Amino acid sequence: MEYRLLGRTGVRVSPLCLGAMMFGPWGNNDHADATRIIHRALDAGINFIDTADVYSGGISEEIVGQAIEGRRDDVFLATKFFMPMDPDDPNQSGGSRRWIIREVENSLRRLNTDYIDLYQVHRPSPDTDVEETLGALTDLVRQGKVRYIGSSSYSGSQIVEAQWAARERNLERFVTEQPPYSILARGIEEDVLPTVQRHGMGALSYSPLAGGWLSGRWRKDSASAPTSSARPSARFDMTKFANQRKLDLVEDLAQLAEHSGLGLIELAIAFVINHPGITSAIVGPRTMEQLESYLPAASVTLTPDVLDRIDEIVEPGVTVNPDDNSYGAHELKPQARRRH
Repeated sequence: MEYRLLGRTGVRVSPLCLGAMMFGPWGNNDHADATRIIHRALDAGINFIDTADVYSGGISEEIVGQAIEGRRDDVFLATKFFMPMDPDDPNQSGGSRRWIIREVENSLRRLNTDYIDLYQVHRPSPDTDVEETLGALTDLVRQGKVRYIGSSSYSGSQIVEAQWAARERNLERFVTEQPPYSILARGIEEDVLPTVQRHGMGALSYSPLAGGWLSGRWRKDSASAPTSSARPSARFDMTKFANQRKLDLVEDLAQLAEHSGLGLIELAIAFVINHPGITSAIVGPRTMEQLESYLPAASVTLTPDVLDRIDEIVEPGVTVNPDDNSYGAHELKPQARRRH
């Protein structure tokens, strides 16, 4: 497996990152099986694992921590904070210094490690100064508990604001951004990816299979259902025209994959990691079979003809169903729009 530079950090990571969202009650609650999947990924050359405190209420972090025991130095380990960990406590979430300093200790304990390679803000906060968040994260870097920091689902303007604040206040800067990206959700091509590239950041895109739409499970003759309650229902609501449209597009993409001698999964993941602005595509298997179906994509290079045909099926910069995006939500809420 060929490794890629993570932005300008000098760290090299695999083009596939093992996402751990499906390890635990949200997906595969067989800890031994999840461990086998993690070990298989590491043995295949994946040196990058991404999880989050909120995944299965911390159980995902615990599974990852147990699985990499004895191999910790071989893994570039990333986790995230921000999402609510206790619905009854309004301060157990967000990007405040109070929560970050507390929650990093919880993640370190669950992951059974002394340091986190990449600590990421899971979402931007509309009511928290980015300097508040960066200041707390800077302290963690200087204490050696965190090596690098990153953002997730930030808009282009939010990325710029964070980079400016870091330089202006002499704080650690985000070295990565984690956006959603797939053939069916190409919105980041217009602004987010160019912004990431201009600032020398690594891009760790998630959902390369569009939440399962590009896995082959969602076809006109066999529309399925999401395998995890963690996935937003709006992305699979078949009463929505955009989701009906995706069924047509998946048929076209499946035919293209077949004509190219590839499986649909290989085509979908290869499309993501073939983009020059993407460092790694986060793949989140629930089963060993799923992991095995993802691995071949790491060595697939799509020809210009195939990429051109994909552009004809889904235009660059277009997200077929806006519900597949995870950024811009606050700006588009009714109370944020001028007429409300």
